[in-house]
Amino acid sequence: MPEGHILHRLAAEHTRLFGGAPVAVSSPQGRFADGAKLIDGQPLERAEADGKHLFLGFPAGWLHIHLGLYGGYTFGAGEAPDPVGLIRLRLVNNAHYADLRGPNTCELLTPAEKDAVHARLGPDPLRADADPEQAWQRISRSRTTVAALLMDQKVLAGVGNVYRAEVLFRHAVNPHRAGRDLGRAEWDAIWADLVELMRGGAAIGRIDTVRPEHTPEAMGRPPRVDDHGGEVYVYRRAGQPCLVCGTEVRTEEHAARNLFWCPRCQQR
Repeated sequence: MPEGHILHRLAAEHTRLFGGAPVAVSSPQGRFADGAKLIDGQPLERAEADGKHLFLGFPAGWLHIHLGLYGGYTFGAGEAPDPVGLIRLRLVNNAHYADLRGPNTCELLTPAEKDAVHARLGPDPLRADADPEQAWQRISRSRTTVAALLMDQKVLAGVGNVYRAEVLFRHAVNPHRAGRDLGRAEWDAIWADLVELMRGGAAIGRIDTVRPEHTPEAMGRPPRVDDHGGEVYVYRRAGQPCLVCGTEVRTEEHAARNLFWCPRCQQR
């Protein structure tokens, strides 16, 4: 599932390609046909993201999209080709088109319904209105592991498996610690780091988390080759040596997701 930085990139791309002008909206697949008719020909007034949710604002309402595990976008220039496959949503103007396939959610919301979605989410490190205190109040009282809390979108919005594993490594926090055992200074440092890391991911479109002294160039090692891209410390590196101490990186299933950590660097 795409992490939050990807949704913020999608919001920026919609603004760049379609913002402020009328957009032809259709649903070649047919599953969003009724909603598409209501906003067809209207201008895209605003695009924003909150966590893993994308919102496109039209005069008739807010188009709410959640990609889920299988959703994805295709953007193109020029005339849109004949629809191929199950395209849930198509946006077209005189210069560009965007096709959405396989989302978990594609629906039209009223402003009140949109507010209700935001209310269900924890603070998003990429939003200017995010309040980290909101997340801290839940984390500091919880017996649930820090690893599980960081992935709970009601606690923290937009953080996925990669950022979860990497930020805990970067701050030497054992992922099995209870949230209430996390110190306030530790949480403040984790939040600040998430803001910086996710901003970088939103800017370049991939997740890089290693510090300058641990890049392939600095260490004389081959670059990482992985579908997710980016240089990381522990994510999907199970069985490989830690880039800092050389200990074998471990993995386990934790709260229905694969967890990665270094047992030496993350003892505390």
